[in-house]
Amino acid sequence: MKLASSAFENNGLIPAQYTCDGADISPPLIWDEVPRETQSLALIVDDPDAPGKIFVHWVVYDIPPTAGQLPEQISSIKTLPNGGVQGKNDFGKFGYGGPCPPSGIHRYFFRLYALDQKLRLAAGASKNQILAAMEGHVLASSELIGRYKRQR
Repeated sequence: MKLASSAFENNGLIPAQYTCDGADISPPLIWDEVPRETQSLALIVDDPDAPGKIFVHWVVYDIPPTAGQLPEQISSIKTLPNGGVQGKNDFGKFGYGGPCPPSGIHRYFFRLYALDQKLRLAAGASKNQILAAMEGHVLASSELIGRYKRQR
């Protein structure tokens, strides 16, 4: 499975418009080569370089396997028009919360998982709840890494 963005390359810099220094909108994501037996997809975006703990920026689950993408600027609504469900990020909000590192350059891991079932979790699930529900159901995964340093 492959995951990419037209906004930045793997290990490239995330443009400011997708961060707290800009419009703080979600970047466009596109994927392909999803396993045929996939029943749903889950996306987890986090920052392992955050002080104290891995900081979760976005979780979306029960994305239909035929979706093929998440367009730019996904609204902070519980259920997406394509059927995906958004969890809560570590900002305490639904949907995407862009990079906003306190200091230095941070890495942001966009991980997409192909699952053999829908998770059927209520909107607002946490990363840990999603990971627990996914256990034993991951068919494939893909990763895209973006980097960002505040422009102050």
